[in-house]
Amino acid sequence: MPHWVPLIRAAELPVGTARELVAEGRVIALYHVDEEIYGLDGVCPHQGGPLGKGMLEGCIVTCPWHGWQFDVATGQHQLNNRIVQPRFDVRVEGDWILVDLG
Repeated sequence: MPHWVPLIRAAELPVGTARELVAEGRVIALYHVDEEIYGLDGVCPHQGGPLGKGMLEGCIVTCPWHGWQFDVATGQHQLNNRIVQPRFDVRVEGDWILVDLG
C-alpha cells in the first residue's frame, strides 16, 4: 500500500541537482533530470557513501566516495548489471515533492 511522504518543496530541487533527505529514518536521494524527479535509496551499496551528494550528469549519479555510478531513473549500476539500487516512486503535489515509502 502506498505511503506518500512530503520531502521537500519542488522549488528547492532545481533541474540538474541532487539532494539527500531523511524520511522516517530512511536516507532518500532525489534527482531532478529534465522534467522528471527520481528517488533512490541514498546509501551507496559499496561502502555507504551519500548518493544524494554525488555529481549528477544527465541521468547518471556518481557516488562522491568511490565513484560508483548509477542511472537515477532505473537504479542500474553502470558497470555491473547485477547491482540495482532500490528506487522510490516520486510525485509532485502542489509545491511539494512526495516519495512513496510504502
